[in-house]
Amino acid sequence: MSSMEVLVATAEREVYRGQATMLIVPGSEGELGILPKHSPLLSGLKSGELIITNGDEVDEVFVSGGYMEVQPDKVTILADTAERASDMDEAEIVAAQRRAEEIVASKNGDTDLAMAEAELAMLTARLRLIRKKHK
Repeated sequence: MSSMEVLVATAEREVYRGQATMLIVPGSEGELGILPKHSPLLSGLKSGELIITNGDEVDEVFVSGGYMEVQPDKVTILADTAERASDMDEAEIVAAQRRAEEIVASKNGDTDLAMAEAELAMLTARLRLIRKKHK
């Protein structure tokens, strides 16, 4: 079976490097399926679940925006933030989500409402991924 090299990194660290037979990526215009020998492609990413499949092995990584470059034998994902689903702490995410909800609900002029809403959307997506993983 044909495979491709996959690199998922942020400005701070490398999150994943390995071979994959398929990727499901949260593209800015919708989900993208990437297989080996895919045509070259550049795409923005939105917050969501990146699914990396290599045979029977599946790795899930949460990304919150960034960019992806696809070459026939290599995919490079440069994410704003990225975290493996296995490394996520549900209690920490729930607490952060509550804080973000309080900021959005207060609509206090001192806070940046758009930033709080974006943070809330990202935390909700992270929580959805971790709860899916636990099922």
